[in-house]
This record gives sequence, C-alpha cells and structure tokens, in this order.
Amino acid sequence: MLTFLLALAGFALLDSLHVLNIGITAAVVVDSRLSRRSPIPGAASFIAGIFAVTTAFGICTVLGLSFLTDLVDFDITPTIRYWAELAVGAILLLLGAIRLPTTATTSIPPWAVEARRRPLLLGLIGAVIGLGQAPTAVPYLAALAMLTVRDPRPPLWPLIIAAYCLIALLPPILVLYTATRTTPRARHFYRRFTQALTRFGPLSVRILFLLFGAALVFDALRNYSSL
Repeated sequence: MLTFLLALAGFALLDSLHVLNIGITAAVVVDSRLSRRSPIPGAASFIAGIFAVTTAFGICTVLGLSFLTDLVDFDITPTIRYWAELAVGAILLLLGAIRLPTTATTSIPPWAVEARRRPLLLGLIGAVIGLGQAPTAVPYLAALAMLTVRDPRPPLWPLIIAAYCLIALLPPILVLYTATRTTPRARHFYRRFTQALTRFGPLSVRILFLLFGAALVFDALRNYSSL
C-alpha cells in the first residue's frame, strides 16, 4: 500500500508542474500588489476551481471505469496490467522526448489577465482550465487507472484522489503563500521560485516524464513472463 501511495504521489508531483497555473496565480498576485489589494480571494478562487473540477473528474472516472468493468465482467489480469503499464511508460517516454516551444507554456492567455481582479470569474476560469487539464494529463489518467484496477480498492479512495489533486496544486499554493508574506526572505523566495518554475518547469516535466516512463517500462519488462 505504501508503494502504491508513493507512486501516486510521484505522479501528482509530475502533474504539479503546470506553468499556466503558476503564471495565472503569479499574475493575480502582481495585479493585487499594484492595486494594494489582497491576492488571496482571486488566487484562492482560481486554485479552488481547478481543485474542485479535477477531483470531481477523478472520482467520476474511477466510478465509470468500475461500472464498465463490472458491466462486461472484465477481469484485470496480470497480463493486462503489465501491458497497460508498458503502454503508459512508452507514452511518457514519447512525451518526454518532445520538445515544446517555450512560448507555448509560459504565455498567459489575455482573458486570464483581464479576469484577474474578479474572484468569481477566476474560479470559473480555474474550473475550465481544470476541465481541460484533467482529461489530457497522462500522469493523472495513469494514477486513476492504477486506482481503478487495484484489488481491493482502498476504502477512502475519494480522499486519495483529493490528496492527489491537492499535491498537484502545491506550486500555485506555494506562490500564493509566499506572496502574502511580507518578510524580505519570503519576497526573495517568491521571485526566485516563480522565475525558476517558469524557466525550468517545461524541462523538468520532460525529465520527469522520461524517468517515470523508464521506470514503468522497466517494471513491465521485469515481469515479462506475464506479458
């Protein structure tokens, strides 16, 4: 169980490097500082919108997959499990090998800039972004698949999904927390943290994709007798 939870935590950390989420949170903070307002309502609403939608998507996905499995009387055999593990690992390796343009990950949409002074609208934007990120996040989908096929499934599995989504939002939460601190050390950390994530975030994602993909492929090949 501990190994399973550590694997999910690793996927969540991999999923947390969404530069768009961090960029919008930082934009809300900067705008609030310029207008001498608290950044907490807007940024917290944005983060809560992402959290609510991604958590709901995960719970609905696990329930849906479980229903389909029971409906067609489909058993998850070791062969299916390791072939799925091999496929997910290969996809992660492929994604890690793709080099995306920097502008594609660091630019903040104009509509997000216009809405950063409206907490309710930011919450809706967070929900829309979460709805777009959840079905396309390979680590999240892999984690949900692992949770679905686990037998027996943990009794508190919805809380595991909520914890996963919370870990995946740690960078924007940390940006918001450090932005509310007034000490020089906190301000220095905030600037360096946002700059480092913006600069090295995409590269870190590629490296983590390659590492996790290689680990999954290795584990699947290690159990080649079940393939």
